[in-house]
Amino acid sequence: MKYYLTTPIYYVNATPHIGHAYTTAVADTIKRFRRMLGDDVHLTTGTDEHGTNVERSARRAEWEPQQFADRVSSAFRSEWDELGFEYDSFRRTTDPNHAKAVQEIFKRCLENGAIYKDSYTGKYHISDEAFVTDEEAAQADPDKIITITEENYFFRLSAYQDKLLDLYRRQPDFIRPETRRNEVLSFVESGLKDLSISRSTLKWGIPLPNDPEHVFYVWFDALTTYMSAIGYGEEGEKREPWEKLWPADLHLVGKEILRFHAVYWPAFLMAAHLPLPKQIYAHGWLIFQGGKMSKSKGNIVRAKPIHKVIGIEGLRYYLLRDIVFGQDGNFSSEALVKRYNADLANGLGNLASRTLSMIHRYFGGEVPEPAGDDDLAARASETIDATREHFKNLDFSRGLETVWALIGTADKYIVEHKPWVLIKGEDEASKEKLRTVLYNAAEVLRIVTALVYPVMPKSAEKIWNQLGLEGSLTDTRLDDLQWGQLAAGSKIGESEAVFPRLDVEESVKKMQQLEDEALKEQAAIMGKQLEAAEKDESLASTEADAEPAPKIAIDDFVKVEMRVGQVKTAEKVKKADKLLHLTVDIGEPEPRSIVAGIAEAYDPDTLVGRKVAIVANLKPRKLRGLVSDGMIIAAAGDDGKPNLVSFVEDAPIGARLS
Repeated sequence: MKYYLTTPIYYVNATPHIGHAYTTAVADTIKRFRRMLGDDVHLTTGTDEHGTNVERSARRAEWEPQQFADRVSSAFRSEWDELGFEYDSFRRTTDPNHAKAVQEIFKRCLENGAIYKDSYTGKYHISDEAFVTDEEAAQADPDKIITITEENYFFRLSAYQDKLLDLYRRQPDFIRPETRRNEVLSFVESGLKDLSISRSTLKWGIPLPNDPEHVFYVWFDALTTYMSAIGYGEEGEKREPWEKLWPADLHLVGKEILRFHAVYWPAFLMAAHLPLPKQIYAHGWLIFQGGKMSKSKGNIVRAKPIHKVIGIEGLRYYLLRDIVFGQDGNFSSEALVKRYNADLANGLGNLASRTLSMIHRYFGGEVPEPAGDDDLAARASETIDATREHFKNLDFSRGLETVWALIGTADKYIVEHKPWVLIKGEDEASKEKLRTVLYNAAEVLRIVTALVYPVMPKSAEKIWNQLGLEGSLTDTRLDDLQWGQLAAGSKIGESEAVFPRLDVEESVKKMQQLEDEALKEQAAIMGKQLEAAEKDESLASTEADAEPAPKIAIDDFVKVEMRVGQVKTAEKVKKADKLLHLTVDIGEPEPRSIVAGIAEAYDPDTLVGRKVAIVANLKPRKLRGLVSDGMIIAAAGDDGKPNLVSFVEDAPIGARLS
């Protein structure tokens, strides 16, 4: 039976971070699990490379958009390969074959009367690349909202409101989880407006087949990737994968892009008279210290540094065990290492080590013949059924919890029956009990290894091989898994630690060091874009103005409130080479928090106690997660570095400059 699933098509405005890896790891887990159920599984991922943001990012990096997209897309593909994700299709939206698919679905919608041309004025969110309502604009970052008037092609989304509501009611599991389904229902019930699907002011995109002066709006372009990746838009044999695999069985998306997938995408397909995907599942966000991960907060975390310290499978286990799929979940490096030690090193790893070492020591490395079953067999059978159902429902956390409960039962079973005492018994009853206990422990280990394979494939294969089992776990069928399939008398392999215990403090420190190195690696990929972004966040100019400033009236000048302040504390801002965080006393009850781009010119310790001039009536801003309530006044030196304004005579704290 075919099973087609997809990750989001990741946007190339930044290199991959742990949020991207989380979604892809879940998709990889589902693929392996469905394959163990006997399905013919195909996984598609890829990169979305068109649109305003990519064009702007490329300009900041001083590259052509295609060059920029090539570098970032390559970073995604390289990282997925390094992390061991098994995808079958990696589609880039800049692929010429993808353009064919976009243009084909457009023609079908146009022929069916779902598209028309008109002019439009509205508020546009430059990050989401979508027009937004007045209410949505009011809640967004004002710097990301612009007003646009232009001639566009429109999709008659309003005409599909009732059809979409009927779809959601006929297929209650079309959108999961239930909370996200309710959000989409509420949005559609409130009324749909027609959707702009082209831009005439943007050149970086796929041209419309009937009007090349327009390029496709990013969502009409990007969503079609799920079909172009498997041959839609092609002819003959190249189209056969699409005919075999479509419709998709599952689209995995982050909750922030659910609307585009659950409203726009099915409406496009309805208009084109094409089959709809069977299910869309929206997962939650990873929550870090300081909230949701974002560049502005400076709390970006990447998977590769973690992989280098504990391995990708430790990360995969933590994400799927500690975070209920579909909900937001807290992420902590310390909690990650503690979970690794408790469940993998002390749990599964310890069960494997003690069981296999005792079989080597007591039975020469051969699986003993049991004298009968006991309660452990029934518990293992219940675990197989329960875990299989939890994984089918994408409830990985409960599934893994069920497996680890069996591991805990097996550990207790070994302790209670004391094989190290039974081996000393001379009577036949002790020998039979010893054989039974170690066979049962090994059989639990075999079953557990098969159940965790979708989550931790490489580690599971290692334990499988140590058990001396033939074949690969890839070929093992979970619907055939049952107690008693471990052959007595078979030879086990050499036992070695699969999950060595880690020092929490050292591991967290190492991950942070590697994260800092990863930031430099990203800078090498993104070029001058990262440097430009850092300059944007600096409150102190380090370059002389290219042109003379226009003259202003005295009324304008007196609006600027400049005061004398004294630096109370100064420290470097993490992951920002040019920024210092200062607290400055300007005669108010509390010192001001100020972030300044002067770290390359001044050591923090030399600033404490120094008097400086600041602009005190600027609106506060947030930089790297820190509030900056004021601006240090500095002049650019010949070397381009800032020189702080100082005072020859002693000026009182809080005095106004005039």
